[in-house]
Amino acid sequence: MKEVKIHTDYITTGQLLKHLSLVSSGGEVKFFLKNNLVFVNGEEDNRRGKKLYPNDTIKVLNETYKIVKNET
Repeated sequence: MKEVKIHTDYITTGQLLKHLSLVSSGGEVKFFLKNNLVFVNGEEDNRRGKKLYPNDTIKVLNETYKIVKNET
């Protein structure tokens, strides 16, 4: 499981996909989510605006990520 450090209270699914370089722009997020399964805390969720908070786990393209708060 890979950690994704955030400096804010949350990150949206669309922002996460851009951060992970799975899409290059916000316009590609909708298309990506239509064609790929994304699981948030074990449940399928295809909302690009879904808020992801520290300790949430996201599985996309057979890789699992955990959101963690960067305290620095």
